[in-house]
Amino acid sequence: MPPSIEELLVRIQSLQDQMEQEYARLRQEFDQQRQSLAERFVDMQRRQRIGLWRYCRQSRLSVLLTAPVIYAGWPVFALLDLFVTVYQAICFPVYRIPKVRRRDYLIFDRSDLPYLNAVEKFNCFYCSYGNGVIAYAREIAARTEQYWCPIKHARRLYGAHDRYPSFFEHGDAEAFRQGLDRLRRQYDDGSKPPPF
Repeated sequence: MPPSIEELLVRIQSLQDQMEQEYARLRQEFDQQRQSLAERFVDMQRRQRIGLWRYCRQSRLSVLLTAPVIYAGWPVFALLDLFVTVYQAICFPVYRIPKVRRRDYLIFDRSDLPYLNAVEKFNCFYCSYGNGVIAYAREIAARTEQYWCPIKHARRLYGAHDRYPSFFEHGDAEAFRQGLDRLRRQYDDGSKPPPF
């Protein structure tokens, strides 16, 4: 006699339960393998780390002697960071310029790299901060220039900021007068001026 529908449903449910158990076992096995591989990867990276004493011994004397000059930039970067942050907090709302998000420019994600020693991690932190502050200040200056003087230079400008291509051509007074208000409201980063 063929099995009844109820018996078939019970068997199907049993097979589904077995399948879920097998999937759970495979997921657990995969997670364990992934964790093991991750630990081996970190161990492999740690083996690439150079100890502090060896790192300093292998460095040229001129590199060690100029390091204080490099690190002397800390106060300059910190003052620039403070100034441009206060500057945009005070001025940008008045001109309805969208503020630059500092966290988009200051990124510190190298400190967890296991192959870097303490000096290398500090150097990465310092370089991230210095370059981040410069990029942050540059975007604030670019938005200020877009508001006040969005005119291209007569000579070629090397390393122009991203907003520069949308500026008016040098000597095109008509385009400048007709398009200045539009350009003052146009920010291609998706941000909008505050509603005043």
